[in-house]
Amino acid sequence: MAMDLLAFLPLILVVAVFMFVASRRQKRAMQATIELHESLKVGDRVHTTSGLQATVTGITADTVDLEIAPGVVTTWMKLAVRDRIEPETAATGDSEVCDDDAEAAGLTDVADPPQRLTEE
Repeated sequence: MAMDLLAFLPLILVVAVFMFVASRRQKRAMQATIELHESLKVGDRVHTTSGLQATVTGITADTVDLEIAPGVVTTWMKLAVRDRIEPETAATGDSEVCDDDAEAAGLTDVADPPQRLTEE
């Protein structure tokens, strides 16, 4: 009887270690999400869990008001905010090299943009 239990001991240990590691990972992710929600401020650009990009215009304890288009503000639960969009920094000096390479390859000619049809 004791030998039967001893045979399952490695399996039980593997499952216990897996559950411990998975719970630690989940706790870290939840803590990062809580810190993000607590650090939100008006003017931040954010992504929602549905992929929408918006600007924070108001914050309450459980909700955020997001401007999704000029003059269009919607109210979302804070849990729907997935991450903050960090502003991009300007490239330093690399653009000159890229422009020279593009000119050398003949890639700088841009076709005229398509014209919109208007009814007259």
